[in-house]
Amino acid sequence: MSVIAWTAVAVFTVAYVLIATEKINRVAVALGGASIMLALGATDAEHAFFSEEAGIDWNVIFLLLGMMLIVGVLKQTGLFEYVAIWSAKKARGRPFPVMVILIVVTAVVSAALDNVTTVLLIAPVTLLVCDRLGVPPVPFLIAEVLASNIGGAATLVGDPPNIIIASRSGLGFNDFLAVLAPFVLVVLVVLLLLSRIMFRSAFRHDPQRAARVMALRERDAIRDPRLVALSLAVLAAVLVAFVLHTVLHLEPSVVALLGGLLLLALSRLDPTEIAQEVEWPTLIFFAGLFVMVGGLVETGVIDQLAHAATSAVQGQLWPATMLMLWASAGLSAIVDNIPYVATMSPIVAELVQAEGGVDKAQVLWWALAIGADLGGNATAVGASANVVVLGIADRAGHRITFWQFTRYGLIVTVITVALAVPYLWLRFFAL
Repeated sequence: MSVIAWTAVAVFTVAYVLIATEKINRVAVALGGASIMLALGATDAEHAFFSEEAGIDWNVIFLLLGMMLIVGVLKQTGLFEYVAIWSAKKARGRPFPVMVILIVVTAVVSAALDNVTTVLLIAPVTLLVCDRLGVPPVPFLIAEVLASNIGGAATLVGDPPNIIIASRSGLGFNDFLAVLAPFVLVVLVVLLLLSRIMFRSAFRHDPQRAARVMALRERDAIRDPRLVALSLAVLAAVLVAFVLHTVLHLEPSVVALLGGLLLLALSRLDPTEIAQEVEWPTLIFFAGLFVMVGGLVETGVIDQLAHAATSAVQGQLWPATMLMLWASAGLSAIVDNIPYVATMSPIVAELVQAEGGVDKAQVLWWALAIGADLGGNATAVGASANVVVLGIADRAGHRITFWQFTRYGLIVTVITVALAVPYLWLRFFAL
């Protein structure tokens, strides 16, 4: 490799370590790394901003932006609080049924919306319900964040790594539904069974406190009924368009952005206020990360790694699939799965191409997605949703330590990733 290539590797490695350790704000690291790549000549403006293979993936950026606008409007309606209170009342204040409903609601919502946003909205209400029930909120919060990462794996838009994989692989919304959604349903049932065992000491039923929960009026949470109906209608239309995007000839990014802008226009809300709900740092982080990865592509680093991986695999697709699955789960447990998937996507694309691009070779993309999405559950820093929930709990006076989260998350991760082994075998090799 050339001197510039080695320098690009060094810049990327340092940036990756800083992102993983969180010693410096990850947005600053991504922008700093991108700037250095441009200054070194590892990439240039034309490739960074306009190249499909080595530049900012605008499909990812605008898909996230559109969904964030929709969520920003939904947040103003009180709908999420309504669902949480409704769930507690349906369970009649009994702790384990409450957890079951919250887990299912969190997983389903995370499949349709970003999992970080889901836990950000549901966690505060969970604290309220647990306080009324007189049960410790930490098990409920941990279970919810595990459910959010599992539910987010089911669809293209549920978890940022899936968005990156879809953009790089050409897989569509329906592909994710067909391959990952059935598996996620099984994993969700397993999570419910594990939660009953792992958190059994938290399920203390207090009839008096349960009665107080039953006295809560979920309707009081709805601040604008008209906007609720409008938001749900637009969200439903967006999800239908995702499913039919091959017929409509509209990319998911275009659908999401059109839906977000339409809802913003019809909502009569202050656009400035909604814009403040958009996670701009996340979007900027993605942009910087894409430029850094593009520097590795342009200097030939990714190509050499792909050739090395192809030679090591030598056409053995099943061993390659298992290596991809478990390595992705292990690495995503240590570092955020977003930069990991962004880095691995070009390599997986080369591996699939080396296999002739046959349908069976697509299993590598699914191994990457499952490993990265479920591996994020293993530790407190494995996924952005984990960090958000720990912060909410800490501010509420219920500190969740790194190892407290990890001792539960690691069990769930090992079992759920292990379930992917027979699933991938049956889906792509046996049948």
